[in-house]
Formats: sequence, C-alpha cells, structure tokens
Amino acid sequence: MTTEHQVIEQLSQYRQKKARVQALSTYSVGAGLTVSRLNEDDQLQELHRRLRGLPSYMYLSAHEQKLESIAHAYLGGKYPSGIKMQKRAVSVDVMDDEDQKLLRELRGKIQKVIEARGYDIRDGIDQIIERLTELQDLQAEIERIDTILEAMEQYKPDYAKLLRLRYVEETSVCEVCRELAIVERTYKRWRQRALTEYIHLIS
Repeated sequence: MTTEHQVIEQLSQYRQKKARVQALSTYSVGAGLTVSRLNEDDQLQELHRRLRGLPSYMYLSAHEQKLESIAHAYLGGKYPSGIKMQKRAVSVDVMDDEDQKLLRELRGKIQKVIEARGYDIRDGIDQIIERLTELQDLQAEIERIDTILEAMEQYKPDYAKLLRLRYVEETSVCEVCRELAIVERTYKRWRQRALTEYIHLIS
C-alpha cells in the first residue's frame, strides 16, 4: 500500500524527473538521431497493444511462443516496465544455457528492428535500450502524477493546489498558506486530507 512518505517522495521528485527527461531526450544514438526521436518513431508499443488481446498462437510462431513462455517463467507473468526493473525481476543465476540463448535472441531482435529503420548504433544496443526505456518510464511517471493531480482538481482543487505548491514546486509552508488564503492550522489539516486523497486515487 502506498504511504504518505512515498507520495511526498514521488511529488518531490517531479521536477528532477522532468529535468532527466529533458537530458535523455538529447542523448544522441548516432547520425544526428536522438533517443527522443527514436522514442517518437517507435511503433512497437502500438503493435504490442494490438496483439495483447489476441491468443499468442495467432501471431507467434512455435519458437516465439517458447520465448514468451520463458518471459512468463522468469517474470512471473508480471511484465514490469523498464529495462532496469526487468533486470531486477529476472534472476540471471537461475537461467540455464537454453534460456540464456533465447533471451539473447530477443535482445538481438530489438537491435535488428533499430538497424532495419536505418538507425546507426553509436553505442551498444544495451545503452540505447537503457536510455530509451528510462525515458519512457519517466514520461509515464510524470504523466501519472499530472493525471492524479488533475483528477483531484475536479473535486478538491485546493488540495491539488496545496500538493503542487508544497511538494512539486517546493514552496514554503508560509507561502502556501498565503496562496491559499488559509492559516497554518488549516494547512496542516488540508495537507493530511490531500495526501489521503492522493493515496486513494493512486491505489
């Protein structure tokens, strides 16, 4: 369950994540192509969304179904977003030689997709995937925070504003009180309720 501390940490990191997205967006893959451009051009996610609703045998070969079963076995059916999360989820130590071979094949397919689109690989494929995935994950996290605060604004605008001012923009308590035209005692009460509402929406 999400705690108040986790919410505060998530909101407080908002601007740092935005800055990291900006920095990642300018990372050069090669030939003047940036990670941001690669992310915008990538249609694999759209294809995946279309395929998710279909039984795997309708679009995977027998061999590819075996690859899928390996992913299920090592990720427990839960596909965490982001290469870093997936690396933590997959225990390399327990993989046998055949599994390692299959997973290397999956990695190779990703590289072929990038190369087939005419993109030069400036660094290794791992560095590109790492940065691309980090960019996508951060964008998703930022969008999630914005969505939750915007949803809260629909029925508790003062609470949403309080959270944005205090934690996202790092405004002092005194300044937040001035902006909301409330006293500090009211601020403390609203702050607690705002955090509770955020947790309710995010859960």
